Amino acid sequence: MSKVKHFFEQSWLLIISSFCFGLLIAVTNAAWSPRIEQNEKDKLNNLMAGLITEARNFEITIEDVQVPGKKGKITKTDIYTALDDAGSNAGFAFVATGPGFADKIKLVIAVDAKCESFLGFKVLSSNETPGFGDRIKEDYFGNQFKKAPADELQLLKTGDPKTIDSEIIAISGATVSSEAVVHILNTYIDKVKEQLQAKESTVNGK
Repeated sequence: MSKVKHFFEQSWLLIISSFCFGLLIAVTNAAWSPRIEQNEKDKLNNLMAGLITEARNFEITIEDVQVPGKKGKITKTDIYTALDDAGSNAGFAFVATGPGFADKIKLVIAVDAKCESFLGFKVLSSNETPGFGDRIKEDYFGNQFKKAPADELQLLKTGDPKTIDSEIIAISGATVSSEAVVHILNTYIDKVKEQLQAKESTVNGK
């Protein structure tokens, strides 16, 4: 009994400090959460606008699209419709997530209004190795995806990156990160096209 008493006598300050620290973190998170969410939303809108330059507004067309990943893990994404000045469809955009070399890679991907071609991608978040994997953010890699067919892409180690087709040339020294980006696009595009086609058929009464 004396040992228990001695323990509390020696640790009461630590216990109280831990409780106060935890409470402070909870209060801080609650206070900053709305601002963090708004910042993430603003970043997403800016990246989508950079991919679909004709867009003046984005509306969620389909919510919570379920995309099967590795080991049966399901991720969800929303599909946005980009509307131009006339209110016409200028394309679609969605967020896609997958494993990279160091951590998860989160991309914003855009396709044209007919889902025939990619309009490109932007990196929403990534912790890939500086100077190597983080080069997926650079234009010379990303430009290969602009107007590439919105179907399964293939990663090659050598070739001409200026040729726009289904063959993507990997970044030298960052093959794993390059492969991760291609895998993410391949994982999501079929499911996104399937959902959009189903919605179009429903709207047209087919």
